[in-house]
Amino acid sequence: MKRSEIQAAVEWAKDFLNVCNFHLPEFAYWTLDEWKAQADKIEALGRTMLGWDVTDYGLGDFDNIGSILFTLRNGELNDRSLGTPYAEKVIVLPEGQRLPMHYHANKTEDIINRGG
Repeated sequence: MKRSEIQAAVEWAKDFLNVCNFHLPEFAYWTLDEWKAQADKIEALGRTMLGWDVTDYGLGDFDNIGSILFTLRNGELNDRSLGTPYAEKVIVLPEGQRLPMHYHANKTEDIINRGG
């Protein structure tokens, strides 16, 4: 996907979540300059891969099989200082899009449908 397509998908997801009255953490809305300004304070965000992820799961067909995710929490099995090994993600799917079957060998995952 092109960077412009990824950015458009993230902006669409932000708008959709706003309509659903679902609020993400402040860093979900940071600009690149804000990320750079916080660089010395956000090591844990990077280590636990928190934030936006737009993916086609390597299948090259984002419109049909893909997703826009925002990872809220993602502990690490070998470092409890980063939290429990539990992934909490907001998965935003445009109409007609679906996820491939998958699992996490070392994490607990719950699916909670909010907004439709």
